[in-house]
This record gives sequence, structure tokens and C-alpha cells, in this order.
Amino acid sequence: MVQGVGARGTIRTDRLLLRRFTAADGDALHAYLSRPEAVRFEPYGTQTRAQCHELALERAGDASFWAVCLRSDERLVGNLYLRHDDPQAWRSYTLGYVFDPAHWGSGYATEAAAALLDVCFRAWGAHRVSARCDPRNTRSWALLERLGMRREGHLRQVAAFSTDADGQHCWHDAYVYAAVESEWSGDEQRCTPYAGWTHSVPR
Repeated sequence: MVQGVGARGTIRTDRLLLRRFTAADGDALHAYLSRPEAVRFEPYGTQTRAQCHELALERAGDASFWAVCLRSDERLVGNLYLRHDDPQAWRSYTLGYVFDPAHWGSGYATEAAAALLDVCFRAWGAHRVSARCDPRNTRSWALLERLGMRREGHLRQVAAFSTDADGQHCWHDAYVYAAVESEWSGDEQRCTPYAGWTHSVPR
């Protein structure tokens, strides 16, 4: 259950605390962004400790990023990304996520993403939230389907984050998933949102 969005922009679920990043999160970011399996499908490679300290500082000033921590000991176990897309009048958002492989299989990504999407739809008035993932990343699209998001398309050779030995782009496909407000609110009985929370600050 989501327990509220506090004055400092925090969201609490049964097991997790979603909060804004701080400049002190560099070492905790490095603990998982330095692992190849965590960033295999990201547009960047493994990150050094120095790079993670820079990322922590950047994310501390970017409201699109959320640090996902365990409530029991405040350990950082992953991050969510939720960007308000342009034109903002369309009330559309893009979702992303990276979690520490040491905690895969615990349900933390599903719990965190469901909570943030519930706030996004019910408190911030989102009309649509979309996400993309590499078809080879079965964990990612399985997560999106657990959230109740719809697969809207399969984009062929839509992006390239690396090159081969000859300098040629290594193109990859992407699945496109989305949910709209009528699905999340239950009008179309597709998604299973969180319930029983109160929102205390404007977006």
C-alpha cells in the first residue's frame, strides 16, 4: 500500500521508500551501475565510482529520477525514471528503471513502479505513461506486463547504443508498452493500481 507523498517528495510502500536522489548517493549507485548485468540494455556501459558520484549530483537536480530504498535500512536497491514529456499539456510520461541484480526476484521493481505510476495517474493527472524495452530483456517486459501495461508495438532496429569492430551501428529492436488513465483507474479493468494513500504536495 502507498502511504503518501510527503513534503520532501517521498513515497512509502510496504517495503520501500522512494525519494529524490542526493549528492551522497554516489557509492550506492556504483554498487549496481558497476555491474554489467544491470546495465546490459542501457544506453551506457558500466560506470566507475567517479562517474557514479557525478550521476548522483546530476540526479539530485533532476526531478525525473527516484531513488528506491529499502524501508528497513534505507539501502539503495535501484532507481526509477519518470519524465513528463512534451508537450506537457498532453499529460504524458515516460517510465524507465534500473535495479541492483543482487535484489532481482524480490518484487521491489514491481512494487516501486506500481506505486509511482499510481501517484502519477491519481495525483498528477497523467493521461498516458509509456515505456520501451529491448525484446531480449525479458525481465523488463515481464515487469511492464505485471504492471498491467499493454504492448503497443514492436519497433524494428530503432536504436543503436554501440558499434561493431568495423564501426557499424549495432541496431536493436524495442517493444513499446503503455497504460492510459482509464485503464489505471479501473474503468477498463486492466491495471491493478495501489490504493489507500493520500497526496500532500503538488507535482
